[in-house]
Amino acid sequence: MSHAGDSKIPEASREVLDAIRRIVQVLRKTAQAAEKRVGLSAAQLFVVRKLLETDALSVGELALRTATSQSSVSEVVQRLVTAGLVTRIRSARDARSVESSLTDAGRELAAKSPEAVQDRVLEALDRMRASDRAQLAKLLALLLEEIGIAHTPAKMLFEDGKPTEAE
Repeated sequence: MSHAGDSKIPEASREVLDAIRRIVQVLRKTAQAAEKRVGLSAAQLFVVRKLLETDALSVGELALRTATSQSSVSEVVQRLVTAGLVTRIRSARDARSVESSLTDAGRELAAKSPEAVQDRVLEALDRMRASDRAQLAKLLALLLEEIGIAHTPAKMLFEDGKPTEAE
């Protein structure tokens, strides 16, 4: 068994670490470019782009479309409301429910914004065979368990709006 302190790292371990590095680098670079271009964090851009696809969505619907938790989406939506890009309205479908919708300023910003990097990741995963996706999920879960972070909540990418800091 090889340990992190050993001088020889197995080639497969190096390949996995290099793949993780590439993914993190492109996510960070894309997030920084989007923030510089439209002034939104990667998480905010992802939510704005999802809202651009429809008239209004509940927090639950946004969580499903962004593949994240309702609490993470809710935090991001609140920042967008504060910035005047999103408004909360009573649902036309269910008066007990509140939905988020882009304001005119939000719609204008979304229209000129780049694609959210999370969409690129999800599209790539969708192109994979279901069995490969399931195997990747299982192996990543095992890696997270071995690292000791399997139970750490997964927030939206760069949710804090500071993509230059370590996640």
